[in-house]
Amino acid sequence: MAQTNKEYNHLTNLELSIQISLSGLSFCVLNPDTKTIIELKSKVFGIKKTPTELLDAVIHLFNTEDILNNSFSSINIIHVNDWSTLVPKALFKEEYLADYLKFNTKILKTDFITFDEIITNESVNIYVPFTNVNNYIFDKYGSFTYKHFSTILIEQLLVIEKHSSITKVYVNIDTNNFEIIAIKQGALLLYNTFEYHTKEDYIYYLLFTLEQLQLNPETLQLVLLGLINKEDDLYSITYKYIRNVSFGNRMDTYNFTKTPTTNYSYFTLLKSL
Repeated sequence: MAQTNKEYNHLTNLELSIQISLSGLSFCVLNPDTKTIIELKSKVFGIKKTPTELLDAVIHLFNTEDILNNSFSSINIIHVNDWSTLVPKALFKEEYLADYLKFNTKILKTDFITFDEIITNESVNIYVPFTNVNNYIFDKYGSFTYKHFSTILIEQLLVIEKHSSITKVYVNIDTNNFEIIAIKQGALLLYNTFEYHTKEDYIYYLLFTLEQLQLNPETLQLVLLGLINKEDDLYSITYKYIRNVSFGNRMDTYNFTKTPTTNYSYFTLLKSL
């Protein structure tokens, strides 16, 4: 019989990760003593929220989920948005954060800009976090860590493909966005994110990217992550145009009180622990 959340309320060695975007949020709680994910939940917003509305949703989450009333030994916040850009570490200067980012995304003078180092390929990920959410978490818990979700995604896929001798293209599917990560012989070839509303939007961006990279849909290996399964329209249209399609694997060793429906969902959330 699975233990209930209340049975964990006396524990203080729990780890919390929350992934937040304007389209939804998810969180998990790990008991590191037993390597058990004791809570794993997600919520998709019907309509894309503003940053202010997102904060309201985060506050509501903490007010309604009993398990979040625990003390946590560590807290990770994962920011999901397209306000980011990658720069080779050799070219990076911290005083030019806004200059790097303004070519990829519209930023305001009041935006707080930060960065993550991606050690595996000696690059720097520059981005705008949801500062209001960070401030709320700090006021509630004190210190915590945060990263852009693409930092975790790129880092972890490069680890998986470290010894690969071929080119693989990973596609991470979310509600209205998807990411393409192309890796050639263990090195990052491309990372990009796209917004889509129909399966035709999705396949257009995917095939256009493959064409730009001069990758042959007949021979390349494409790996799917995230919110997708074989019954989805997105899977059908992917398989229609690309010969070798498979699903990824988090390859984690956690126990779960409630096992995720697939071993390729919640990739960045669970890899953040």
